[in-house]
Amino acid sequence: MIAALRFWPARRWLIAALVALGSTLVIAIPTALIATPIFGREIPPTWWAWPALLVSSILIGLLVASYVADPARVPTDRATTRGGWAGSLLTFFAVGCPVCNKLVLLALGTTGALTWFEPVQPFLQLLAVVVLAWALRTRLRGELACRIRPEEVHV
Repeated sequence: MIAALRFWPARRWLIAALVALGSTLVIAIPTALIATPIFGREIPPTWWAWPALLVSSILIGLLVASYVADPARVPTDRATTRGGWAGSLLTFFAVGCPVCNKLVLLALGTTGALTWFEPVQPFLQLLAVVVLAWALRTRLRGELACRIRPEEVHV
C-alpha cells in the first residue's frame, strides 16, 4: 500500500489533504464536535471522538484522492466506492451525540439511544476505520497490480 503512495503526484496529495479537511468539517460541524450556533450536543463528546474522526478523515481523503489522476490506470470498483460512503456514514454516527441524532431517537427513543446506541458507538467507529482501510487498500493494490494502459496492449 505504501509503495503505491510513493508514486502519487503532488496534485493527488493536495486533493487528499483538502478532502480530509472537508470531511472533518462536514462531520464535525453537524455532530457538534465544532461548536456552532446551529448545532448543539446534549452529551459531551467522548475522549476518542476527535482522534477517531481524524483517522477516518485521513482515510477518506486518501481514498478520494485514489480516484483522481489517471482513470484509465485504475478501474473504478463499486465496492470500494460503497466502502467509502459506508465508512463515512459510520464515522458520522460514531462520533455524534447519541441523543441528538434524530434517526437514532426515532428508532430507539432517548433511553434506547443511551442504553443501546451509545455503548455501540466505539464499535461503529472501529468498523468505519476497517471499511475505509479496506477500500483504500483495495484501490491502492489496483494501482500496483497493472501498470499497462489498455492502449499499450497490442494483440
